[in-house]
Amino acid sequence: MNENKPLFFSRHLRVLESGNVGEARRLVSALCRTLGFSETRTAEAAIVVTELATNLVKHTGGAGGDLVLRPMTVTGAVGLEILCWDKGPGMVNSAESLRDGYSTTGTLGVGLGAVRRLSQEFDLFAAPGQGAALVSRLWNNPMPETPSGPALGAVCLPVRGEQECGDAWGMKQGRDTTLLMLADGLGHGPDAATAANRAVAIFLKQEGRSPGELLELIHTALRGSRGAAVAVAEVTPGRRSVRFAGVGNISGLILAGETSRSMLSHNGTAGVIVRKIQEFTYDLPEGGLLALHSDGVATKWKLGNYPGLAWKDPALVAAVLFRDHQRPRDDGALLIVKSAGPRERL
Repeated sequence: MNENKPLFFSRHLRVLESGNVGEARRLVSALCRTLGFSETRTAEAAIVVTELATNLVKHTGGAGGDLVLRPMTVTGAVGLEILCWDKGPGMVNSAESLRDGYSTTGTLGVGLGAVRRLSQEFDLFAAPGQGAALVSRLWNNPMPETPSGPALGAVCLPVRGEQECGDAWGMKQGRDTTLLMLADGLGHGPDAATAANRAVAIFLKQEGRSPGELLELIHTALRGSRGAAVAVAEVTPGRRSVRFAGVGNISGLILAGETSRSMLSHNGTAGVIVRKIQEFTYDLPEGGLLALHSDGVATKWKLGNYPGLAWKDPALVAAVLFRDHQRPRDDGALLIVKSAGPRERL
């Protein structure tokens, strides 16, 4: 396997015109076959993506939008997460838009309703003038049981026009804790991707290590590479806490209501020079969010500018923030972790 392209990397397609609809359908069909989906589930995924891509062409006034396909594994089950977002006119009434027969363009108006019916998990966030974002998940039978740990949303994409992503992340879920790691290889392109994916590989191989210990091991393993900014976070919902260690320009935030608290990452580049590795422990309120992102996502955003978004699926939180704050000249990654608490769904 190419070190820079593991099986479960995300596929991204910018949808601007009708020709991209067929491209999206072929992309998801090939991916589903690679993941071992049944013919029925593959056909359903193709319908979902076709409807979403068609909507992006019809309803965004020519601006288009994005589709991101992310393979997943949970407790042995294999699934596919489909994220769709745009900066179009948005929706006045999201619930009404999901009703069969509802249309603003004179069509039959069955697209979003069909997407929701075929999805085993579905959520939507939209507001007038603020575009829309949607998440659909399909699982190859059987669908996994709902995990007991925190819910995760992630977007990780290369700078536009490139295939290799210099940002990479990993997650390990234990009985009582969830470990997350985000790496941003220096610069972008294949060498940055090699460093970031090597950091993920080291992270995934280790067991029983604290964030600081993992960071030290990653630093050692990346010597001789381009190096990377790296952060490791351990989420313990039972204690409502996050243990965090980072070096370089990875932003870590704890979001609760209108408050936002930054987590401390020391200067340095893993694999090159690290003067200090230190762990910090932070409170994570029930229903609070943990955000980790690379410098490919701008830092000056406020969740309060998106009323109701914090209650949505973490994948939608990640998608909307990434859509609006991605820096166009760099790879970007954004992880959102939601601790236990109520979640609004359509």
